[in-house]
Amino acid sequence: MTTASIEQLRAGIRSIPDFPRPGILFRDITPVLSDPVLFRLAIAKFVEECAGKNIQKIAGVDARGFIFGGAIAHELNVGFIPIRKRGKLPFETIVSSYDLEYGTAEIEIHSDAIKPGERVTLIDDLLATGGTAGAAIKLLNQLKAEVVQVQFLVELEDLHGRDVLAPVPVLSILKY
Repeated sequence: MTTASIEQLRAGIRSIPDFPRPGILFRDITPVLSDPVLFRLAIAKFVEECAGKNIQKIAGVDARGFIFGGAIAHELNVGFIPIRKRGKLPFETIVSSYDLEYGTAEIEIHSDAIKPGERVTLIDDLLATGGTAGAAIKLLNQLKAEVVQVQFLVELEDLHGRDVLAPVPVLSILKY
């Protein structure tokens, strides 16, 4: 098996100026997802950060958090919990809203997804302002999960999203 480095992983993140609107530099992870070596490296880095933490569930945020989260849960042999946009889960849910630059959004989780006290790692692809992850942590806390950490492939440090998530430890593979 070919191995890759963090530098190669960073090179796999494509920067797209002025998307989705002027002034935004979009960090596109799809080249990492399409490259089996880079994707495997990303999953391995996420899994490394779970070592020794007795993680019982991985929660992933809709939609790219599902891609990483499912693979991580598989590697750790633990359950995967989807946190989805409101209206997408078929069973009884709890809902959390968060602010966007242009309004609000809502995410939800099944009300029976986690047993009280279960140790959970939250996964998503990118940390910007922390709004989505903060709402996801709120949902996990409502279910009385022990949120051990939140992990991201990419963190945009100048937006200070990790401050919003405190005191939950934030781990990011790549920082920009």
